[in-house]
Amino acid sequence: MRDVLEVVALSLGFLGLVMAYICIQDSYWRESSDDGSVIITSKFYANLWMTCATDSTGACNCYEFQSMLALPGLIQACRALMITSIVLGIFGVSATLMGMQCSKVGGDNYILKGKISVVAGVLFILQGLCTMVAVSWYAYDITSEFFDPLFEGTKYEIGGSLYIGWVSSLLALSGGALLLLACGTITEETPHPRPTHVIVKSSSSHSTSSHYKMNAYV
Repeated sequence: MRDVLEVVALSLGFLGLVMAYICIQDSYWRESSDDGSVIITSKFYANLWMTCATDSTGACNCYEFQSMLALPGLIQACRALMITSIVLGIFGVSATLMGMQCSKVGGDNYILKGKISVVAGVLFILQGLCTMVAVSWYAYDITSEFFDPLFEGTKYEIGGSLYIGWVSSLLALSGGALLLLACGTITEETPHPRPTHVIVKSSSSHSTSSHYKMNAYV
C-alpha cells in the first residue's frame, strides 16, 4: 500500500512541478477586458516578465521589463514565490526518489527513507503554498482593479496562466499530503530484521562433564 501511495505522490508532485514551470513561462497571466468595448482594435496581455499587445492585423509587439527594481512590489513578490516554488519542487522530486521504499538509492535503511519521505512531503506542500499565494495574489490585484469604478487604466481579466498555477498548487499539495500519509504506514509495513540469538556454551560445564567421564574408569 505504501509503495502505491509513494508512486502516486511522486506523479502528482512531478506534474505540479511541470505545470508550475509552464505557468511561470506562459504569457497570459492577465488579458485586457473587452467589457464595454464596441470596437476592439488591440489586445493586451502580460505576465511576470513582459507585456504584449496585438492589433487587428495580428501583429504582436512585446516589451520586456527592463529594471527589476522599477517593477511593482506585486510583480517582484510573485516572481520570487514562483521561482521558490520550482526550486522546492525539484528538491521534493529528488527527495521522493530517494525516500521511496522501492528505490535502491537510499539503500535498505527504511527508517532513513521514511524521514526523507517526510521531508519530501513538506517540500511539496511548501511548493504548492508558494504557487497558490503567487497566483491568488496576482488574481486579487486583477479583480480589485476591474471592479474599482475609480480606476482609469486598462482593465484586465484573469488569464489562463493563473488557472494552470492553481492546478499546479493543488497537485503539489495533494502529492505532499499523500507522502505524509504514506509515511504513517512505516511501522506497519516496514520489514524489521529478526533478532539473532547466540548460544554461548560455558567452558566450566564442559570440563565438569569430562571429569565425570574420566572418573567412570577408576
